[in-house]
Amino acid sequence: MVVSIAASMLAGCSTVNEGGGGGTAAAPTTSVQTLEYYQYQVKGYQNSYPRKTILILTPADVRESTGNAAPLNGNPAIGIVADESGSVTERLYSSALGPTVQQAIGRSATEAGLSASSSADVTYQRGVKNINEYVLETKIRRCWVKKARSTTGQNGPVWRTMADVSLDVTIYKPPFKVPFWTGTSNDTYFDPPVGSFGLGSEDEAGIYDEPGQVLSVALTRSVAGIFQRQDLRNLMLEDDIKTH
Repeated sequence: MVVSIAASMLAGCSTVNEGGGGGTAAAPTTSVQTLEYYQYQVKGYQNSYPRKTILILTPADVRESTGNAAPLNGNPAIGIVADESGSVTERLYSSALGPTVQQAIGRSATEAGLSASSSADVTYQRGVKNINEYVLETKIRRCWVKKARSTTGQNGPVWRTMADVSLDVTIYKPPFKVPFWTGTSNDTYFDPPVGSFGLGSEDEAGIYDEPGQVLSVALTRSVAGIFQRQDLRNLMLEDDIKTH
């Protein structure tokens, strides 16, 4: 569901064209998009891990901040909507990314077969005992979506959306200071998928109505990519054997 924040307040206002083409254009509207994890959308890794406990720390939002990515009323910017000329017509925001991504990782870890819990802490406390067998620390490097109106195709103008999510992940075994595993998981998702229907890119129809849904797909695939890693799975399986 999309909640409009300032469409009515911005009516009648104008600003310099931000996407190119010069001149002036109506000031962009804003909306808060729902960003969520699509459970079981990514398959193949379910119940492939040992039943061990893992604490998911709150991910740190370390994305580079720019003028176009400034928060709105505490809501982080997650993307834009642009018209055919490239002008920004809408700015997209979401609730805090840390708790959203944390919940997504926890649900994916549960799918993998681990027993996941969460913590408000952002950073792993080295050398401190912990009742959990593993602690997962995350940095959000990228989380952005752009929905743009293309030039006219055979059936008229169409929308294309690109979403990009990248996460840095470090897993520790308390109380050890050296990481148990480190990796990066990222995904770029296009809606409609390029060439998905055998048509030209300007004539394909999108699957999702809202850009937040497209970003949710990229988030889901990026998070699931953590536990799809064969090297991490092997490490935990070997670790499970050693403790029995």
